[in-house]
Amino acid sequence: MELAQNFETATLAGGCFWCMESPFEKLPGVQKVVSGYTGGTVKNPTYEEVCEGETGHYEAIQITFDPGKVSYKEILDVFWKQIDPTDPIGQFSDKGPQYRSAIFYNSDAQKKTAEISKADLQKSGKFSRPIATLILSASEFYPAEDYHQDYYIKNPVRYLMYRKGSGREGFLKTMWGDGK
Repeated sequence: MELAQNFETATLAGGCFWCMESPFEKLPGVQKVVSGYTGGTVKNPTYEEVCEGETGHYEAIQITFDPGKVSYKEILDVFWKQIDPTDPIGQFSDKGPQYRSAIFYNSDAQKKTAEISKADLQKSGKFSRPIATLILSASEFYPAEDYHQDYYIKNPVRYLMYRKGSGREGFLKTMWGDGK
């Protein structure tokens, strides 16, 4: 009889969720990545409702991972290299409450790891402005509509145009080189 694996969940908001899936899906130990909405007050929000910025939700991803193969700290290390953590009002060309960056912790251990990771990034001197990414308690996560899932695979040309046109691609290359 095979024992069930003990997977954990990481919930991260880094602006447009389309740009957040791919880096995490490539990590060994990641079982799945789902785009969705979290942190708001409306049950089962739609993309249109979240885009209006009135529901309180963030565009986010939920990562299911095997902590025996990839640690939460390693996931956060990848997260920081996907965003501009100093922007308090959105990410790149996307501005508004739904595009802010945040780490939604699912346990006290995740909260502590996130706080240490954020403090280490601030101390690193990599950014001249303060790290604005919020660390918040996880709340209900609602998967986004199917057409948003794996957008980078389903619509590769549009995805690449968006990623470049939004300023994300250039910023990440300037800050991190190849992003690894």
